[in-house]
Amino acid sequence: MMQTINKFLTAIILIGFFSSVSAQEKRTISLEEAVKLGIQNSKNLKIDQAQIEESTANLLAAKNKQLPELTVSGSYLYLPLEPNVNLKIPGLAGGGPKVSNVLYGSANVSVPIYSGGRIKYGIKSAEYLVEASKLNSENDKNAIAYNISQAYNNLFKANEVVKLLKENLASSQKRDQSFIKLENNGVIARNDRLKAQLQTSNIELQLMEAENNYSIANINMDLLLGLPDNTEIEVDSAYIGEDDLTKPDDYYLNLARESRNDLKALDFQRKAAVLGTKSAKAENLPSLAFTGGYVAADIPKLLTITNAVNVGVGIQYNLSNIWKKNSSYVQSKAREQELAANNDLLNDNVTLEVKRDYQNDLYAHKKIDVYQRALEQAEENYRITLNKYNAGLETITNLLDADTAKITANVNVVTSKADAALAHKKLLQTTGIINN
Repeated sequence: MMQTINKFLTAIILIGFFSSVSAQEKRTISLEEAVKLGIQNSKNLKIDQAQIEESTANLLAAKNKQLPELTVSGSYLYLPLEPNVNLKIPGLAGGGPKVSNVLYGSANVSVPIYSGGRIKYGIKSAEYLVEASKLNSENDKNAIAYNISQAYNNLFKANEVVKLLKENLASSQKRDQSFIKLENNGVIARNDRLKAQLQTSNIELQLMEAENNYSIANINMDLLLGLPDNTEIEVDSAYIGEDDLTKPDDYYLNLARESRNDLKALDFQRKAAVLGTKSAKAENLPSLAFTGGYVAADIPKLLTITNAVNVGVGIQYNLSNIWKKNSSYVQSKAREQELAANNDLLNDNVTLEVKRDYQNDLYAHKKIDVYQRALEQAEENYRITLNKYNAGLETITNLLDADTAKITANVNVVTSKADAALAHKKLLQTTGIINN
């Protein structure tokens, strides 16, 4: 008996512990906080950061080409077999001394003077590509911000629908209790009471589905924000706000052309391609460099060289350029044409996207007014139907239909407001200012 009591107490303690842990994992998050968390924990942005670092490394490599090249080498050679040494110097003809080892060292420096502009073009092109990679990352941040807004919107709608259905379920259950009393007193038929209870069961099923949708939306938000997947997120009740739609679509289109990071990134890529073409063309030009060196050697009993310093100017030209086609130049020109076509296509897409999302934003806000009027009509219809039912002039079926229409109208108003807020977020993302 005592053992059973101890197990029971242990179970109570564990339930209390897990309940307290669960309570600690509830968290109220605004949309702005959610976007900030999502950007901080985005795996896509970590990939973007790696690409930025790669572009920066390419820039460093391009800058290194303008710095002097200094090489140092040294060798020690042991000769196990005695070499034959025959000096041809007059007066020293004949066999030389025995040589068993050789020590040799040299140092060489080369400083580029002229390379046809290849180094300069390479550095500037790499700088443009670094800026392009940064802008691509900013563009991905805009996309992430909208994705999080969409997930937050789904969570908000699911939460609001759950609250509405709970209120309606409570009202329906209260009505069922009244109908049971009326049936017992012989006021209404058993069939009418069963119809009312059937509607209550339908609302229960709708509530179960809504709660399931809320749980799935909550898990999705946890994953997007990098939170533990058992964190219960409470959405900000002030999520739905007023949107500024007093400006025409041309305003947003001009703003997009100024703010879209993908347009800016493509512009930098086109600039880099132009410099790439110039660099490729410069491959047909000779390169000039200042050279210098130092040589020292020691062959015991035969030869010692020190202070052999040399300076000069070196020129290099690939004669095969005379008859070979410059394939790098042809490829770079094709790259320029490709980027120019991409630029035209992207500008067309921006125009289409902004105008489309502007119309969708207007449409979503107009739907709110229609659903609001429908709610007023549904509430009035339910009031009139209820009064007629109480007066014995209306059937229970019509009363329950009126109640269902009122529930649907309430849900439509809440979800349409959330969808309008999301539609405006989509317009801001298309414009490129959702994170501003």
